[in-house]
Amino acid sequence: MRILVIEDNRDILANVLDYLQLKGYTVDCAQDGVTGLHLAVSEHYDLIVLDIMLPGMDGYQVCQRLREDAGRDTPIIMLTARDELDDRLEGLRSGADDYLIKPFALSELVARIEAILRRSQGSSRHILAVADLSYDLDTLQVSRAGQELKLNRVGLKLLELLMRRSPAVLRRAILEEALWGEELPDSDSLRSHIHQLRQVVDKPFALPLIHTVHGIGYCLAERPQ
Repeated sequence: MRILVIEDNRDILANVLDYLQLKGYTVDCAQDGVTGLHLAVSEHYDLIVLDIMLPGMDGYQVCQRLREDAGRDTPIIMLTARDELDDRLEGLRSGADDYLIKPFALSELVARIEAILRRSQGSSRHILAVADLSYDLDTLQVSRAGQELKLNRVGLKLLELLMRRSPAVLRRAILEEALWGEELPDSDSLRSHIHQLRQVVDKPFALPLIHTVHGIGYCLAERPQ
């Protein structure tokens, strides 16, 4: 499980980072709201631990922009020293899933993380969706506008990578490493597989979802960035 911690207090950040890593989580961190929002949009995380009082952009703004502008439903636990009811309600209204008041026990934070992840994994979170395109990771069924699409093994993996990071741009080198590891095929293989994917995912439909960012890589999005 991969967790993003957005917290500007260095001591709290270090303690949370160490404890979560001891519990087996992979953890990234940011110390301001703008950097945290960028990571939350451009990377895939199973959960975000988000402080409210942040430089640049506060936690409420980060949460709201992540939900409304980026369309991400990544579970969020808010951390704050504010314990007034109105503050807690504002956090929940902005899109947070849980609210933990400082000071808190690290064991309680982990217990809340585990509870949220259990709920999210038990729901339909194994389905990726962008616009009218959906991919069920459990059944490997892909459909668009209600029409089932057939893809080969590489096509399925490529689609998963692009959908998980949507609408972010994935660099060619990252895609090639994820698909083939160190045993890279010839230089045109990725382009060929992108072409095949477009033939299935885009060609029969009016709105293209797969976009080339020249000189960089590819993205899958309703509207390219």
